[in-house]
Amino acid sequence: MLKTTLAELLERNTAHTGSLPEGYFDAVERAQEPAAVSICCSDSRVTQEGMWDISEPGWLFTPSTIGNQVWDRYDGEPVVDGSVVYPIAYAGTDLALVVGHTGCGAITAALDVVQNGEHGDRGDCDADDRPPEGVEKWLDLLVPVVEDGLADDRVDPDADAGLVDQLVEYNVDRQAAFLEGSDVIPADTTVYGFVYDFQGVYGDVRGRAYLVNADGETDAASLREMIPGEYGDHVRRLL
Repeated sequence: MLKTTLAELLERNTAHTGSLPEGYFDAVERAQEPAAVSICCSDSRVTQEGMWDISEPGWLFTPSTIGNQVWDRYDGEPVVDGSVVYPIAYAGTDLALVVGHTGCGAITAALDVVQNGEHGDRGDCDADDRPPEGVEKWLDLLVPVVEDGLADDRVDPDADAGLVDQLVEYNVDRQAAFLEGSDVIPADTTVYGFVYDFQGVYGDVRGRAYLVNADGETDAASLREMIPGEYGDHVRRLL
């Protein structure tokens, strides 16, 4: 297990500030107008700025949630998470990216709940076996997605691609659809769905973000028609 110290943190920050060119923050010091908002899964192996090779501040608004979920609940009703809608509502952003990743631990945990019946019995679990409330909340929101995915004919437990990775893609589609159907997201907002692959599930290039959804379009051939030919390998779907 990796460990660190306060001294190492300060050393790393010193290296960061030393690497910044003069005027690095000048254009965004007083305001931000990010080109895109990317809702990604909370995972130390998935770097939002890194996957898009972003070196300048202010280009990407980067919220993350467990299972790259775009929704939350307010007064018991589903709403777009504030961290996602904020740049769209207040900073002029008109592009939203939903980014799942292969081997997602949140999808794995939600699938375990569904398959082992723990969700309904969780009240009887030993307190030490239950996840913290803040984690449990997000798993509870993912469980219906996993249940629906398992009932979808496109999800095949016997396929070469593992069940978790199929459900990761299914979840990206569901999250993208929620954004597209929300009244608080302007109609001219473009929504793309990606799966970040660092395990070689979609292809041999580790760290590639595969386009799986564009404004609800999920047909791979149609998706390839939207991009320059040299990026055709960046489109692939499991479902």
